[in-house]
Amino acid sequence: MERTHARPHRYYDLVMASFVAVLMISNVASSKILKFGPFTFDGGTLLFPVSYIFNDVLTEVYGYARARRVIWAGFGAALLMALVFALVGALPPAEGWEHQEAYQAILGITPRIVAGSLIAYWAGSFSNAWVMARMKVLTKGRWLWSRTIASTLLGEGVDTLLFCLIAFYGALPLGLLGKVILSNYIFKCALEAVMTPVTYRVVNGLKRAEGEDYYDLGTDFNPFLLRD
Repeated sequence: MERTHARPHRYYDLVMASFVAVLMISNVASSKILKFGPFTFDGGTLLFPVSYIFNDVLTEVYGYARARRVIWAGFGAALLMALVFALVGALPPAEGWEHQEAYQAILGITPRIVAGSLIAYWAGSFSNAWVMARMKVLTKGRWLWSRTIASTLLGEGVDTLLFCLIAFYGALPLGLLGKVILSNYIFKCALEAVMTPVTYRVVNGLKRAEGEDYYDLGTDFNPFLLRD
């Protein structure tokens, strides 16, 4: 049975804040390309897949419309962070402060990377939430694992491909670019699969605590709406 969004929720704001925090930390950590076992990817990849777990939890428990609001909150926060970093980097450093080059190297804004990050995050997150919501209705709420994994395969695929192509195509050798894309995708999807038992526990705990198990029957999936 479909629930309405009129009732208050105890933990929705906490899940939203955690989602945005993960997104912001991941964006800053992405300034370093690292080697992790057989994988080559940006540092943000270590944490960023957790945002998709939050996305799954939000859509499964509270529904697509609530998840949509959180996705837009994350988008706004990431855009604001990029603008502030760019402004601070453009302003002249104080006399005696000799770390301008270090700041620019780590937090300096490259338009292609910012554009790639925002576009990829937006498209990947909404793809993930759409698959979660639609599959929940189709499966009548069964087989949560199938929804979390299927949504990740599509969402992370869209996110990884868009970000890497927009941010790095032509700037990295094609061989390295291919390794970065493949490493990102495999690592993110594998982490989601490994975290499935945790996702189950969080989802079931929130459903009990909130008294909520939303089914997106008749939902308007327009990503540009902000109403519930």
